[in-house]
Amino acid sequence: MPRVCRGGGPATLTGMCPIPGDLFAIGLDPDDAHGYGAIARAAAALAERTGRLDEAGAWAGRQVAARCFIIGFGNETQRATLLPRLARGDALLAVAISEPAVGAHPKHLTTRAEPDGAGMRISGRKAWVSNGPDASHFIVLAISAIDGERKRYSAFLVPRETPGLTLRPMPGLHDGRHCLLDLDACRVPHDALLGPPDRAYETMALPFRDVEDAVGLSKLAGAFRHMLTRLATGEPTPEANLSLGGLAGLTAVLAGGAEAIAAALDSGRLADEGACLVGLRLLVADLLDRVRAHIETHGPVIGATMDEMLADLDLSLSIARGPRLTRQARLGAALRG
Repeated sequence: MPRVCRGGGPATLTGMCPIPGDLFAIGLDPDDAHGYGAIARAAAALAERTGRLDEAGAWAGRQVAARCFIIGFGNETQRATLLPRLARGDALLAVAISEPAVGAHPKHLTTRAEPDGAGMRISGRKAWVSNGPDASHFIVLAISAIDGERKRYSAFLVPRETPGLTLRPMPGLHDGRHCLLDLDACRVPHDALLGPPDRAYETMALPFRDVEDAVGLSKLAGAFRHMLTRLATGEPTPEANLSLGGLAGLTAVLAGGAEAIAAALDSGRLADEGACLVGLRLLVADLLDRVRAHIETHGPVIGATMDEMLADLDLSLSIARGPRLTRQARLGAALRG
């Protein structure tokens, strides 16, 4: 069974610190027009307080998946069944889109969903499933139709206990947050369909990446604020103070921009903030380089938590790097008319 919160007790992700149970309701009120902003602020505070970017990311990931997919696309029954459990921490969603060696590119995905009596039969393999090791339900993207040469996708809610569903460690990645997901003729009822049939990629999968990026910026800002407190313990030379002040100023810009991006997401204006998303991600990369330069020049000797945060920031910048570079190139091309 997944390690989730019950009765308000601590929830533990594999290999991670306990997460207070009262956090699980944040962002899961369908009538709250500021739900993504609430998730972003809480993730930032969690990263800043604990120094655990992985923990903050895992928590934010489950909340964003629930708000995006269940509140955004779930029918009345799915909402009524899952939202209370998710808010209590008795259930946890994981999104299964990417596949080994091909990522999330729609032309190369192969997992299929085929009619099978009173339901659908899903077969394939998914990779990089965030929060998968602890999930109670998986949102699985699968080919459900072929239109000429174009694959059409649907999304399905697949419970962890479904026969034929197997979790495996992600090769070369032992962070406890990700896994492979094998689906060997997994049968689900027709009402497992989540959102519009045959249109899940364009209506759900593509927007989800932007939603993750928008909310994740606040988590990154919280991580840098935590690092600033660590760096401030070093020798207070004029040069170190100058460097530290620059880091503080840029971190404040990142935090303010992240808050504005989350607000735009809540108000349905995220599509208008593409340039800001690009710029803020570049700012994160620049800040990371500056932090490393400060440590190399001014110290202090760093401990395991700082090492882990730097590694997690590297990982955050590497995930979906291709689509982000594409977005950046399109922004430049648009300036040329």
